[in-house]
Amino acid sequence: MNNNMIEFRWHGRGGQGAKTASQLLADAAFMSGMYVQSFPEYGPERSGAPITAYNRISPERCSIHSNIYDPDYVIVVDETLLESVDVTAGLKPDGAIIINSEQPAEELRKHLRGYKGRVYTIAAGHISRKHLGAYFPNTPMLAAAVAVSKCVDPDEFLKNMRESYAHKFAKKPQVIEGNLNCLAEAMKEVHE
Repeated sequence: MNNNMIEFRWHGRGGQGAKTASQLLADAAFMSGMYVQSFPEYGPERSGAPITAYNRISPERCSIHSNIYDPDYVIVVDETLLESVDVTAGLKPDGAIIINSEQPAEELRKHLRGYKGRVYTIAAGHISRKHLGAYFPNTPMLAAAVAVSKCVDPDEFLKNMRESYAHKFAKKPQVIEGNLNCLAEAMKEVHE
């Protein structure tokens, strides 16, 4: 068993970018020299349906190829899922949950089925609207996951994301700075 491996589980709805954020986290960690896995799990494939995505990040090769049942970190892109999905299932007590919400953590804790670990919140919608002009919660949630987990050095993460976005948005370079500003602010605005 690899004790240095960090496992993430993402909860979102189809169209909110949880799968994309999971892939971008894997890209950033890979560019930092880590071994990575990123994979989604779908229910009914339609916009708005609950989806789950996963990451494994490790300094050593990982031979596990299954879903993640006991994650270190859970990222909830849509807080309405707290009512219908057991987002804390298997979440390690010394891990953390990061929720896209403008509500304080104490208020959200009522919906976490007795989870006693760390709870972080971030107003991802507000941050994305400010920097991207639209509701793209996955970008700030990605930065929050890095800030809380420390799976990648924050400065290296931003450098890696600049490279990734330059490639991804080669035909739309005007969106690169907005995305980078969104990431930088989100890393400062995630609160326990």
